Amino acid sequence: MAVEGAGLKDFSAVYVLQPVAAADWLVVAPVVWCILMGAVLLMLRKRTDLQPLIAIPALVVLTLMTLGLLAHVLTSGTVTMTMGRWLPPFGISFTADLLGAFFAATSSLVALATGIYGRSDVDDSGRRYGFYPFLMLMMAGIIGAFLTGDIFNLYVWFEVLLISSFGLLVLGSERLQLDGGIKYAFLNLIATTLFLVATGYLYGLFGTLNMADIAVKASELRGTAPLMTLVALYLLAFAMKAAAFPVNFWLPASYHTPRLAVGGIFAGLLTKVGVYALLRILGMLFPVEREELSFIIAVAAALTMVLGVLGAMAQNDMRRAMGYLVISGIGMMMAGLALGSPAGFSGAIFYAAHSMVVMTALYFAVGIGAQLGGDFRLSASGGLYARSAAISGLTLMLFFSVAGLPPFSGFWPKVMLVKASLDIGAWWLAAAMLLTGFLTTITVARIWVLAYWRPAKSEAEETATVAPPAVGAVVALVGLVALTTAAGVWPEPLVVLAQDAARGLIDPSAYILSVFPVEAAQ
Repeated sequence: MAVEGAGLKDFSAVYVLQPVAAADWLVVAPVVWCILMGAVLLMLRKRTDLQPLIAIPALVVLTLMTLGLLAHVLTSGTVTMTMGRWLPPFGISFTADLLGAFFAATSSLVALATGIYGRSDVDDSGRRYGFYPFLMLMMAGIIGAFLTGDIFNLYVWFEVLLISSFGLLVLGSERLQLDGGIKYAFLNLIATTLFLVATGYLYGLFGTLNMADIAVKASELRGTAPLMTLVALYLLAFAMKAAAFPVNFWLPASYHTPRLAVGGIFAGLLTKVGVYALLRILGMLFPVEREELSFIIAVAAALTMVLGVLGAMAQNDMRRAMGYLVISGIGMMMAGLALGSPAGFSGAIFYAAHSMVVMTALYFAVGIGAQLGGDFRLSASGGLYARSAAISGLTLMLFFSVAGLPPFSGFWPKVMLVKASLDIGAWWLAAAMLLTGFLTTITVARIWVLAYWRPAKSEAEETATVAPPAVGAVVALVGLVALTTAAGVWPEPLVVLAQDAARGLIDPSAYILSVFPVEAAQ
């Protein structure tokens, strides 16, 4: 590798120690902004009337920051900022490559929609006990995880987002929420412990936690260090956080318990941070070990997607069904990781961004539907189309997208992943993807027919006056539906972006050079 031994050189002469360009501050600005606004909102939590008025503009600013960072990375390449004067691999570095910037921008759009939806979904009690402060601090953890260049700090940001998510999960302190929160916390703490154990093991082997330095040294240690054991620990820890089979039972036990705004952003973002960590660590840092484990990952992916959709098909509660669809989608992303090819990685990246938007929107749609129909149970639902054809139409578009039907965003990454599987002869994995798409279509068709198309149980229910959904909730839903529609009708920019991000994982030289500028030192 051209950058071999880069971590041992003295690069003090090539680092910029004077004020940097304003655009470079976008590498750290989103995290700092989230923490700052979370603190402000926490101090003002008793002013429940001001909470959304402060939080929603703050989320707009966050979205502009992350979109600006994505544009900066697209034009200037991978950008690294190291804190203080402790140079890599010892200093704390934030490194924004195309993958991290893309996921950060997508997650910010989802958070903005959640903030708008939460204005009507979360009552004064929920605001007083910290919905908006927890939301901002959770976004600090999520974006920090996407942009950090250090594995220990990846662990730190996981802790930040998990602590904030615990607070969001139990808002309201209802018995069902506390029960779901205990299951969620217990399994995630096990995963976090495995993550910390693996990170300590990694430091003992490499003497560094900087990702670029690890990427350089991995080839040198491959013949002598037990890297397969290390990678297996990371795979188990992040598979649990991503809710992959067989360590996914915590998700359907908890995601239906909180407010729909909370369930939506959990479904959209939290499992994707686990997928991101798998792509980053197994895909970029340990590609040889990932290849050795590829069959195991592929089998887990197939079981995750098929069993997830079967679980959704068996549900009577629409929120539980959405939770199982989240799990099924994780299987699609794991399949891309198992394939390991540029096409496989790019399909997984595209599918992850699609799932962030669509799964959040589905929770919002289910919440609005339950408000119109009065129940989350399919057995007690009906007549939603008669009550609101517009909301029913938006929900049907999301059902098409999650099933992978054109012309929506779910179609293209599935095509990419199926083709990538067939290209290497993994016909059984492609068959599992196609079967999952077919079963997902049946699942969402069942929900549509029973809850939306079927007449109400009685004429009194059919003609009952129901309060229209809040404007903010509808705006958030329309915005997310517009994103999945635009990505489906015009997928080329996202396909190219995902392909470039995948190439950055497979060939991390640009990532390494942004942290250790070897050529400049020479």
